[in-house]
Amino acid sequence: MTDQPVFLLGQGLQALEVAGFETEAEFQELLARHPRVLDFGTLGDGRPLRLVLVAREMGVATSADGGSAYWLDHLFVDAEGVPTLVEVKRATDTRIRRAVVGQMLDYAANGARYWPAALLQRSFEETCRADGRDLAEVYGELLDERSPDDFWALVEERLAAGQMRLLFVADRIPLELRAIVEFLNRQMRHTDVYAVELTQYRGAGELTVLVPRVYGEVATAAKSPSGQQRSAPRTREELEAALDRRCTPEVRRVANALLEHAQERGRLVGGTGRYPSMNLHYQASGQWVPVGTLSLYDGDAAGELAFSLGSITKRLGREAVAGFADALPPVGGLGTKLAVQRESGFKGWLGVSLPALAAAPGTVEHIIQAIEQLLDQ
Repeated sequence: MTDQPVFLLGQGLQALEVAGFETEAEFQELLARHPRVLDFGTLGDGRPLRLVLVAREMGVATSADGGSAYWLDHLFVDAEGVPTLVEVKRATDTRIRRAVVGQMLDYAANGARYWPAALLQRSFEETCRADGRDLAEVYGELLDERSPDDFWALVEERLAAGQMRLLFVADRIPLELRAIVEFLNRQMRHTDVYAVELTQYRGAGELTVLVPRVYGEVATAAKSPSGQQRSAPRTREELEAALDRRCTPEVRRVANALLEHAQERGRLVGGTGRYPSMNLHYQASGQWVPVGTLSLYDGDAAGELAFSLGSITKRLGREAVAGFADALPPVGGLGTKLAVQRESGFKGWLGVSLPALAAAPGTVEHIIQAIEQLLDQ
């Protein structure tokens, strides 16, 4: 890439010349104030990606009982709870070629282990206050119908599962870094890796133009579908095929009973996330209510049934959701989780693992009765 100017056509023709960033701190401050320059791509439901700053100089520990050993330049998050780790270097910094890659992998590996939900939430809220951002307004961009606690728990889960973005940002991306980014992106199943070249042009007065160029998107598109967000909703057949591959007969029975009931009494709406999921919608009081979501995950968790208490409260009222909660069986920690939800006004999600439901005979029938009772109200 040459230092060819770009031209602004208005009253006349004005040439804008390439201008480097004087210091790395200036570069970092720009990204913190204007994260939109990093908003490429979309969320799983087609909405535009809007990164929100969690913290600048986010501390990274390397042990459970130690303090921060490293400092990540920026940590952002999006409305799906996917964390984005950003490391900034100027082209004049020789570490931009190889050393920054090991640095970033260090941050990702240890952040996934030592960034609990409470720390992430505290860091985000402190950053909002320090920057003068209205906390309720910023949460409005992130939460949808979740509570803050549920949202940050989701971010923690994504980190633990390796579901994150790693962004190397510089005013010039060398070929060596591009090659490494594309290689990592092809090899890493759940983590997306990008290099963003952000060129700054300046003209007369204070006129500044920023032109981002993203590397790594081709490698991301070539990944297997299991590692990426889907644009097309899942079908019931796809979910059942995943159940057959991953789950025990007992778990499959529970999941199929829930799916069958929603199919008969309401409708199934396929999820578009990286994990197979199906949303259970029912009609009550003349409107469709998203009562819950059945999801399958990798590893020992196998799968989860999560009730959207916030959606039920919004559509049917506090009294209806309280009656529904009282009718649910106290299995898989539901009793303790419900106590927390009652205190918060039933604004979040309530999850229970499918293996826990399968281990208690009659539990799925009990849950279906609770749903029926909710619909009859």
